[in-house]
Amino acid sequence: MSIIRIATRYAKSLMDLSIEQGKLEQISADMRMLHEAVTGSREFHNMLKSPIIHADKKNAVMAALFKGKVDALTIAYLELLVNKGREPYLPEITAEFVRQHKAMQHITTVTVTTAVEMSDSVLAELKEQLLASGATTEKLDVVTKVDPELIGGFVLEFDQKRYDASVANKLDVLRNNFTKNFYIKEF
Repeated sequence: MSIIRIATRYAKSLMDLSIEQGKLEQISADMRMLHEAVTGSREFHNMLKSPIIHADKKNAVMAALFKGKVDALTIAYLELLVNKGREPYLPEITAEFVRQHKAMQHITTVTVTTAVEMSDSVLAELKEQLLASGATTEKLDVVTKVDPELIGGFVLEFDQKRYDASVANKLDVLRNNFTKNFYIKEF
């Protein structure tokens, strides 16, 4: 079975259970925290993937790290993953859970990359324009990044779409057009 199918199924089952128990927001926060822990620590990720480390040891490590910091349902879910041998897929499962939660709550994640840090007023205007365009859902989760190589302008990404209004992109387009000699008339 593919990793995507495994992640989708396990995330959906936790989503359904957390809705049934009325703990959706708490479990969602737990999954975001777990995702950061797994992707942020190479040692923790390697421990989860290791076939040499026994399930009991992995459960003990997970309990030591997360007991008291996450909901009891999350701890039970982690134990289930370890006992079923699905703990290597925890990064994908947690990412899929967060994605499904955002889809359920009608939250669009928008990534805006600019050459310099955006001011709060520009960010608020951008949010307003995105909401007015109808291209996004009614709630936005805006992630800002800074990339000085853009020179100026911005790159907007959401829902597998990318709008590149950066100076660097416009210079590349211009360079390609001159390279292909679109501006030379042949007689």
